This record gives sequence, C-alpha cells and structure tokens, in this order.
Amino acid sequence: MLHGLDDPALKSLPILLKDEVVRHKDAMVARGMEKRNLRIGHTGGSTGRPLAFYYDSHKIELMRAGMMRSYMWSGWQPGEKILNFWGARQDIKGGGGFSKKVDDYISAETTISAYEYTQAQLHEWAKYIQSYKPVLLQGYASILAELAGYIIEQHMRMPKSLKGVFSTAEVLYEWQRETIEAAFACKVFNQYGSREIPNIALECRHGNFHVFTDMVYLESVNMQHEERFLVTSLTNRVMPFIRYEIGDTGRLRVGDCPCGSPFPLMEVEFCRSNDIIVTQSGKRIYPSYFIHLLDGVKGINQYQFVQNELNRITLSITATSQLSPGLQESLQRRVQNEIDSGLMLEIEQVDEIRRTSSGKHRFVINAR
Repeated sequence: MLHGLDDPALKSLPILLKDEVVRHKDAMVARGMEKRNLRIGHTGGSTGRPLAFYYDSHKIELMRAGMMRSYMWSGWQPGEKILNFWGARQDIKGGGGFSKKVDDYISAETTISAYEYTQAQLHEWAKYIQSYKPVLLQGYASILAELAGYIIEQHMRMPKSLKGVFSTAEVLYEWQRETIEAAFACKVFNQYGSREIPNIALECRHGNFHVFTDMVYLESVNMQHEERFLVTSLTNRVMPFIRYEIGDTGRLRVGDCPCGSPFPLMEVEFCRSNDIIVTQSGKRIYPSYFIHLLDGVKGINQYQFVQNELNRITLSITATSQLSPGLQESLQRRVQNEIDSGLMLEIEQVDEIRRTSSGKHRFVINAR
C-alpha cells in the first residue's frame, strides 16, 4: 500500500505504456465501476497510436476547474468571455470525446468549429472577434497562428478586451507565438497536457512551465538515452493512469520563478508534429480530423496519413487484422462527404511505419 506520492514504493511500480492501455483498457477500470455508466474518450496520441480511455463527470469537473485556474493566470475572471477555436470536429458534434456540456450563456464561453477553414472563414472569425470582444482566445496553435497571420496581413485591429491567448493540443513554435502576440497584442500562454491526462502544466508570464501537482504527479526518467516524462493522473478515479509514459521528453527543474507560483518548474520537448492538409478547393484541414477519423476502429496499432498530391491522401496502417472492404469504403466516403468530393483516400496496410530521423512518429504529413 502506498503512503502518499512521496512513498519510494511508487517508483518501483512498472511503467505504463500506451500499447498496454490499448490492449488492457477494460482491465484498467477500477474495481466496483460499471463500464456501462462511464464515458469513453479517444485520442490519436503523440505517437500516432489510437487510444481509448474511460472517464466520468468527476474528471470533467476537475478538468474544468484546472482550466479556469489556468485562465486566471492571464487576468481573466470567471464570467468573462472566452472564444475557442477548436480543431477536434467530434468535440463540436458532441461525440467521441469531451463534449461541450456547459451552457455557453452561463459560462460566457463560445466555441467555433475550426477543423477546416478557408480565407473567407478567417475573415469571418476576425470580424467575430471584433464584435464579440472576448477576454481570452483559446485554440490549436496552427489555427491561431493562421488566423493571426491573416489579421496582420489585412491590418485588422483586435479588441482591447483581450488579456491572453491560450495555445493547446499541439506544439507551439516560437514563430507562431510571435505572430499571435503581434496580432492580438496580448500574452500567449502555452498549455501542456493530453486528452487522457489534461492540466499537466502551464506556461506563466515569465515563459516557465509550472507542473500542477494537485492534478498530476510528474516524473522524469532516463529511457533509451533520453529523459522521458511519466505522468500519474490524480483526477481519473475510474481508470487510473499510473506512471504513464506520455511520449514527451523533458526534465523537472529546481528553483523558483519570478511569477511567484508555488508550483514546481519543468522543461518539455514535445514529440508531436502535425501538418495541415490543403484540398483542391482551398480548404485547410486540421490534423485532428484525420486523427479522429479512426475513433472506434479496433485492431489498429499505428497509422499515418500522407498527402503527396493535392487530391490524394494515403493512409498507412499497421493492424492486427485486415480492414474489411466495407470499413475502407466507409472511411473513403466520409472523407469525400465531409471534406472534399475530389479528395481520394487510399488505404494500405504495412508491416512498419518508419519514423523520422529523430526517431519521432508523424501521424499527418503534407508532403506536397
């Protein structure tokens, strides 16, 4: 029996790998929990392995509380307007992930579906920001940077109500940060977490990541000649993630931050790398669409979408069995019906999906 997170016995527990979560998902449910009463979420994962997990409303409430605390680091106060640009299409629809359950009027929060967009939509979004006058913007880094670039190009002024922009769900590159801050004239706050374990850390105004130790227990251990993060979730009581190898490298830091936060410091090197897919009609499709195209499909070990031509995408998968012709046709129809009728999806099963020269797996690649 463990006696707190400082108990040395915790570090003697085995490391939980993503493959093990995929294989033993049902066995990981806590004793006494009825799976039929639980919700199920899906994540593409930074390593390109599809993963499903169980959770309940308790986890959602804690996640929401953690997010609101993060927002307050920018100067935001509960009840002030937040505008989300969300790239996960299934979240907007309300299926397959963390659905929007909080009433927008009460929470003063509005979400725009941004899994695909055109130049005209960028203009509409910029005009909406001007009229809505939110205090915070939140969204995927690539979407926010694209919108910010358009705003700068069109010399559009953003409202002075903005106190911060929160980047989430993917790597935030420095050029993206600079573009976003120039367009919206406020600080960008980078968030670190995953769909299965949110609220791991947040970047403060001084550019330092602080670990939310009331939400997670974070370790940095040497694995395969690099420091890799192991995360223990303190919020999911129905499906415990203990010493979970999340797929990112980094280290814990000793010392204080000028911001005065009591939460400890960390540095992270993200393993996640995405590309935006562009169609013949000019639509720009955020990678999360393709990641979640495979939600609920069993037997897939790894996958990778590659666009080599404007009208053609190849999906390579490694799987325990052959995908049925009916399932393949269903995926192909979805892409054409939901994205572009001229976009062809070719599906091939392979023995191995090669990694980049740095050893990372990219799950959506625009190779044109």
